[in-house]
Amino acid sequence: MIAGVGIDCVQIVAIEKSLASPRFVERFFGKEEQLLFVGAHRTERIAAHFAAKEAFSKAMGSGVRGFLLCEVEVLRDELGAPYLKLSGNAQTLAAGKRLFVSLSHTSESAQAIVIAEFAEE
Repeated sequence: MIAGVGIDCVQIVAIEKSLASPRFVERFFGKEEQLLFVGAHRTERIAAHFAAKEAFSKAMGSGVRGFLLCEVEVLRDELGAPYLKLSGNAQTLAAGKRLFVSLSHTSESAQAIVIAEFAEE
């Protein structure tokens, strides 16, 4: 059964401006996640990851409170599909739920959707 759905869209230009601060990536992204921010489309990837964090907060129904955005990391499995790795309060908030995430971006915007499903007993 679906527990929540969240979707978010981020403008690439907003992330470009945020990247002017060296602390932006350190503050909002986990260590493992930061390793993915290399190569082509770096800014678009960062924007999609940021959108996924916002989408997570919406799927949980909490908004961005009670946890840190860096506690929600978007990583890749062996086939390159994104998944969420949670820690701290974000992990507590999502207890008992399975999470699904999808990312997309263009040169102008990045989008993410998170679907939360009650875990089977």
